[in-house]
Parts: sequence; structure tokens; C-alpha cells
Amino acid sequence: MKRTKLILRIVFILASIGSLAFVPWILVKAWILPLPDTVQEQVNEAIDYDFDGMVVYVDKAGQSPALYTAGWHDREKKIPARPDALFKIASIGKLYVAVTIAKLANDKRLSLENTLADYFPELVGKIEFAERITLRLMVQHRSGIPNFIDNPAYWENRPNFNKEALELAIEMPASFEPGDDYEYSNTNYLLLTQIIDKVVGYNHNQFIKEEILIPLGLNNTFASLREVNIDDVMSGYYVGEEHDFKTEEQGMLATAADVGTFLRALNDGSLFEEGEQEIYSSIYVYEHTGLIVGYQSIAKYFKDIDTVVIQFNNTTNFDGYDWNLAEIMYSRIVKIVRD
Repeated sequence: MKRTKLILRIVFILASIGSLAFVPWILVKAWILPLPDTVQEQVNEAIDYDFDGMVVYVDKAGQSPALYTAGWHDREKKIPARPDALFKIASIGKLYVAVTIAKLANDKRLSLENTLADYFPELVGKIEFAERITLRLMVQHRSGIPNFIDNPAYWENRPNFNKEALELAIEMPASFEPGDDYEYSNTNYLLLTQIIDKVVGYNHNQFIKEEILIPLGLNNTFASLREVNIDDVMSGYYVGEEHDFKTEEQGMLATAADVGTFLRALNDGSLFEEGEQEIYSSIYVYEHTGLIVGYQSIAKYFKDIDTVVIQFNNTTNFDGYDWNLAEIMYSRIVKIVRD
């Protein structure tokens, strides 16, 4: 019996030692290092983890908003990171779309209980359960409509939010029946933008500009690369590739300050007119992250310290630890701000 226990103990110790080989030590190091005294020091430290560039915006109540940068805006041209750089905010843009849906619902221009089939009867039989999928479920990612980026064919040319991307989703079976589960799906928001186009009678980006951007004075938020000077766009990189992804059309662009201003207005309610915030709170979240090739972003508001923190970094690696590292850097910045 003693011999058996000894053998089991040795096996357990050896297994524990062996498992250490699989520990992502770079994440452990990033997490346990002593916290710097300032946000700028932490942003500088992030570059030591092979992020090409970073921009951070902090808006703490009672203090003037502050911007911090490190690394490169364009590493080939050796242009330092710019606090006023335009950045591809990716899925953070879903917040703007969800606000638009809430505003239109409040104005009775659409109903959250209308179905996908009500707006696009031609999709019946192409998207499963189209007659049962409501706008509410689409906003909440509870529709079961598959995410077009999960189709392997997407990665051949990475189409933007367009008809080609929708066709990729149509080829796929439903993930679940409407309302039965949750699955984040870009296809939901592709369809929601098209529904907004139908409801207002013109492009949803123009509606967002008129109803959200202009009232908040967000002069550095844009729908497309076609609207901006490409030199103002922060370069985007993928680990192991020399290519700069900034010239690819990938949705909304904004400065960190503009995203921060929007996020505060979203959270303090100043973005909404009477009745709109109640609707919004019932359908979507008040913070978001974004991830596309070359661009990672985090946008959150912390009620306990009445602070908005936006973080942009322009290096991605879907097979590595870049996203985890970005989250660790972000959490450390929040700790510094909180302390």
C-alpha cells in the first residue's frame, strides 16, 4: 500500500512538472510584473511584448482626458504612434448600430418583434427560421444565424460586410433555434445595417452620422477608408507578415478620443433621447471589444471610478497570445488609473 502511494505521488509530481512546459509563461510574466506608477510607463512596457504600436485614452471624472502612445504609427516609415490616429474599431461599431436600432424602435419606425422575414422575405428558405428570428434576437446575438467568418471560405478574401459575406452565412446551417442560445455572429449586424437602410430609406452610416456623430461632435469617426486620408490611419500588422493591412476596407474608423467620447455618452445616457435608453438597455451591452486582422481594440466604462478607458493596438496573431496580452495590458492600465 505504501509502495503504491509512493508511486502515485511520484507520477503526480512528474505530471505536474511536465505540465509546466505548456504554461504560457509570457502571459504569466505580463501578469505578475510589478505595476508601473503611470499609464505611460505601462503603455511603454506593452511594446516590449512585440506590439508594434499602442494608443490609450483615459477619461476619468474630474480630470482632463489623457492620451498615451508608444511604438509605431507606421513601422516601415518609422513614424511614432500618434494620439490622433484613426483606427479600425471593428466590432466596437456594433454599439453604434445597436443605438440606432434603439432610436428607430423608440420612434416606432421599426419593432424589435418584427422578423427577418418581414424585411427580407427572399431570405425565407435561405436562412433557417427567418420567420421566427426577431430584430431583438439579432441585436442580442440569440438568433442562431451563423457567423460568416466561421465559413472557411471567408478567409480566402475576407469580404467586408456585404452581399458576398452574407452568401457565406447562407451556405451554413443555423447554430441553434432562435432564442435557444447565444452565439456572437457578425451576420446579425450585417443584416441589421441592411434593415436600417430599408427603414430610413438611405445608408445607415449617414443616419449614424446625423443622429449620433454630429450631436456628440465626433468629427473623427468615419464609416469607410474612402472618407479619410490614409496617412492618418494607424498601420495594422499580423505577426510573421510584413504586409500593412491599413489599406483594406474593414468598416468604421475613429480616434481613441472619439470612441471615448461616444462611450461616455452611451453610459451616462446623454446620447439618448427620452425612452431610448430603456430600449437600449433591454437589448445590448455598454462596452465592446474589436478584433480584425491588424487591429485590436477595447472600450469600457468603469462606473466605480467614473472612467472610460480605450485601448488600441495594431498587432494581431489569431494563433498566438496577442489578444490575451492586450487584455492583460488593459487590466493593468485600469489598475493604475483606479489606484
